[in-house]
Amino acid sequence: MMEETSCLETIRDFLRHAVGRFNRAGLYFGHGCTNALDEAAYLILSALHLPHDNLETFLDAKLLPSERTLILNLIDRRAEERIPVAYLTHEAWLGSFSFYVDERVIIPRSFIAELLLERLYPWVDDPESVSSALDLCTGSGCLGILMAHAFPNADVDCVDISENALAVAMKNVENYALEDRVSLISSNLFDDLSGKTYDLIVSNPPYVNAESMETLPEEYRHEPEIALASGEDGLDATRRILMESGAHLSRDGLLIVEIGHNRGALESAFPEIEFTWLDTEGGSGHVFLLRRDQLPR
Repeated sequence: MMEETSCLETIRDFLRHAVGRFNRAGLYFGHGCTNALDEAAYLILSALHLPHDNLETFLDAKLLPSERTLILNLIDRRAEERIPVAYLTHEAWLGSFSFYVDERVIIPRSFIAELLLERLYPWVDDPESVSSALDLCTGSGCLGILMAHAFPNADVDCVDISENALAVAMKNVENYALEDRVSLISSNLFDDLSGKTYDLIVSNPPYVNAESMETLPEEYRHEPEIALASGEDGLDATRRILMESGAHLSRDGLLIVEIGHNRGALESAFPEIEFTWLDTEGGSGHVFLLRRDQLPR
């Protein structure tokens, strides 16, 4: 392999090499990029601390020996160990927001993010009127941080059962200098939130069903299982959220939850609830909204 790569000099050379390696390895692309070329470009530019939107400018730049070693190592790890690029670069993006990630947390990819970037319009008439918000199953803290930016007068609680995840979330909260508005709480869903109420609760909980867990691509095996699996039908966490969130919402409060591909199973389990399904780039069946008076009593 050393002889094969000794002639690689420019970013263009390494990009071609990486795309070939990734295609031969039959990698799965499900954490931001959708193909080998985009993923290779993202990995190389991130590792070299170059802007992601200006590839053409740097294609013929020659790499230093230390950079060559770094890039080859990352390409090898992605191809051989099938580690998602976000874990190799310790960076994931939601819109223009960057978050630190490692294998203690699921890689951010929530459809709720695009709704928060639009400040939940038209469901929230006045973003400045939101005074309290909860990010349930926060992971890296990404949705809580987006809420803090979308609703400038809100105090935000970020809750997770995993202490490891909360350590990563704290790093992101500090990176955005939000320690005075974003609090991290260790809790199994609502267990340790007694007496707390919120104008807004958002959650991207575990929602992968048992059958799908058995067939996940290797890339997903690097993510914490506790952040993915949610019982036989994928709704264990969502059931609890539906049954318990009413006690934690203010009178006009909103609940927004992402459930993956479980819309049919959810509507069958709760036929009495009239879910509002929100449009996202993934379609209209992945994220639901409910007002407090629509929740089970």
